[in-house]
Formats: sequence, C-alpha cells, structure tokens
Amino acid sequence: MNTIEKQTGTAFKLKNGEKLKVIDPKGQQVSDMVLFNAKDPREKISGGKTLDFEESILITKGDHLWSNRSNKMMEIIEDTNGRNDFLLAPCSPETFKIMYKNDAYHPSCFENLHTNLAKFNIEPDDIPTAFNIFMNVQFAANGKLSVDPPLSKPGDYVLFEAKMDLIVGLTACSAEDSNGGSFKPIHYEIINQ
Repeated sequence: MNTIEKQTGTAFKLKNGEKLKVIDPKGQQVSDMVLFNAKDPREKISGGKTLDFEESILITKGDHLWSNRSNKMMEIIEDTNGRNDFLLAPCSPETFKIMYKNDAYHPSCFENLHTNLAKFNIEPDDIPTAFNIFMNVQFAANGKLSVDPPLSKPGDYVLFEAKMDLIVGLTACSAEDSNGGSFKPIHYEIINQ
C-alpha cells in the first residue's frame, strides 16, 4: 500500500492490464487523477470525450475514462462510493486567489501534478482536467455548480483497470471546499493481475 500525504501528489507508470486501487482511508478526501499514454504523452485523459461517450456526467463502475484521441484509457471495475467529478479543473494557485481570496502560498493539485509528472517530461501546460475521485460536485436545475463535502467513508475505494500503458498523476487534493474543510492522505495500490 502506498500513501500520498495530505496536500501532496505522485506520478508513476501503469501497464496495460494492471489495476489501480485508489482508497480514501479516513473519508471525505478527494484525489485528482490525470492519465497520459506512456508511449505518446500527447494522448491524455479527456473529460469531454469521457462525458460524451459514457453519456453521463456521473462516471462510476462500468464506465471508461477516454482519451483526447477517443481511446479507452481505463475502466472503472469497482466504485464503493459512486460519486466522482469530471467537470472541475485541478485546484491551482489561481483557484485560491480568485475563489478563496487568498494571495498567500497554498499547495495545489495543479502544482502537485506538474511537479511530479516533470520526470516524464510532462509540462504544466500539458495537465488536463483531472478525474476527481470522490469529489461531490452538485448542479442545480439552472446549471449552478456547488462543491459539497465528499460522501466517501473511511475505506471507500475505486478500482481501475488500465487499457493501455499509462503515466498516472495522482493527488491528495489541497482545496478546502472539495474535502469538507480538512486534508487527509490518499492510499493507492497497483495490482499486477
């Protein structure tokens, strides 16, 4: 079992057919995930293609995460929480300045993704909208969005299966509103069968 400490991130390779289990050990903690084709990182996860091809904005068990080239990158095999988000971008320094009115330094998923993905020659401008595991984004009839505390309980997890060789970026989200006002670690496990 691997641990991503609160407000940090990691990046690693995942082979076609391997499984990735992302676990919320303490409950109410979001994890941002981005994916790149390990053989050509210009191919990356696409929120738009995923929402289009899955015909839903609530992506969960049985759905696939699709690339900007319309290829399946991952399949969601299990999802004990069932609420994830693919609408909102990773929190960034600008998120805290614009939305939180905070000009002081604040850790962000965007920074944690691009600094950890740099070893794979992935630059900040390459970071797409993340698949926000456990994130509870609600939407009103008029289209207004709200970010509510995650519904995930301690031990909830999502199990993914890679459909190509991947570079994965993964965080323990740094935005207060996304995590019910507190920060906790994320656990993950790579399963080779």
